Amino acid sequence: MPAHPSGDYAITVMYSVPDDAWYLELDLVREQRALVTAVVPDEDPAREPTVCFDPHGQHLDIPYEVMRWFMDHVEEEIRTSRAWMQLRPELVEVIHRLRQRYLGAIEDDDLPDVLAEVCVAVPEKDLTAVLEAAFGRHPDGTTVSGVQALQLAEEGVAEQRLPSHHVLSGSQGWC
Repeated sequence: MPAHPSGDYAITVMYSVPDDAWYLELDLVREQRALVTAVVPDEDPAREPTVCFDPHGQHLDIPYEVMRWFMDHVEEEIRTSRAWMQLRPELVEVIHRLRQRYLGAIEDDDLPDVLAEVCVAVPEKDLTAVLEAAFGRHPDGTTVSGVQALQLAEEGVAEQRLPSHHVLSGSQGWC
């Protein structure tokens, strides 16, 4: 829970599985009260991030500096959770379908089947970007750090191009 330097405010971050979204709440620490909630959907490209205020809550002035600090955290969450949605629309569609089907993760044993499915739907030059954005993995099955996946998704298509003779788990080709 990041705390504002003043100590008066903090941010609570939580994930809602039913909503497929990250929730960031700006809290007033002394009253243990949520003032603003940002909702950042990370699975459905059609849903946009939103910010909600409690319409029934008492009036409270939030300093601009605090609101800016909160919104900077929201912006970072949007950037990291939704970077894959900035790829070309046809790749976003494939990634969305894969994430829904495999719930955002694939087991090592499922990787060859996923690769076969992706190879049918995605041009070879985009395989690395799609697998990294959808599952945080390289085509060889190794995992990608969150920072690497974000950088690659922001580039639009990974700069790293694996040669067609690249192998997975010994002698299995990936396409």
